[in-house]
Amino acid sequence: MPRVVPSQIVAFIDQAFPWAAAQNVGVGTNLVRQNSGLLAGLLDLLEKVPDELISLNGASYSSLVASSAAVKNRLDLWQAQTEPPALELVFVSDLPQLSPVRLIRDAMSLCPDQNPAPATTQLNFITDAALSANLRNDIGAVDRALSDGEWKGATVLAGSTIEAILLWDLQNRRIANVPAAVTTLVANHTFTAAPSANLEDWSLHHYTEVAAQLGIITAETAIEVRLAKNFRNLIHPGRATSWTKM
Repeated sequence: MPRVVPSQIVAFIDQAFPWAAAQNVGVGTNLVRQNSGLLAGLLDLLEKVPDELISLNGASYSSLVASSAAVKNRLDLWQAQTEPPALELVFVSDLPQLSPVRLIRDAMSLCPDQNPAPATTQLNFITDAALSANLRNDIGAVDRALSDGEWKGATVLAGSTIEAILLWDLQNRRIANVPAAVTTLVANHTFTAAPSANLEDWSLHHYTEVAAQLGIITAETAIEVRLAKNFRNLIHPGRATSWTKM
């Protein structure tokens, strides 16, 4: 099933019901039977928004649910009616005097387009809250890419996330041991030369080998990261072409 994000709902409403965004409280704009197709499309799009993106408080969530139910109820009524006049839909009882379309738009505008699923791994060991949240979002995106069969996208983003995690660890917890590890890796020819003293200039290769040397990651994990690095490098056209000719 296609993934729909809240901003797409807002864009759909702005195109299909251009009056909704600027509607004033108490000024009714009637929804009529002729709007059935657009309203049915709106409900269909809402059903495709992942649960983790519906991040609303009690009042906003209640407004979204009640407005969607009111639209569905009126669509069912219009379908059942065979003789005009068909009842119009203006406001939803006990909600602010705005069209349910406007209320749905307001709720969707409060929701993010990206949010990890609740089961996504928490990175509690990273003390920088903003970085931890961003990396968790990236891990959630990797999970979605894998579930959609987007292997290259998943590999590229996973590699980037691994780089960020290893960089954080080396900068914040292992910095005193890094020079000795680099010296060892140059001596055993894992590195052809010592990398920059600035860890942010390193590649995933450097992060992986130093992390493995320091025991930050296991030997088995290092093998997996090297494989991810090699597959990620296939995004370069020349390398991808060479690999397909092997």
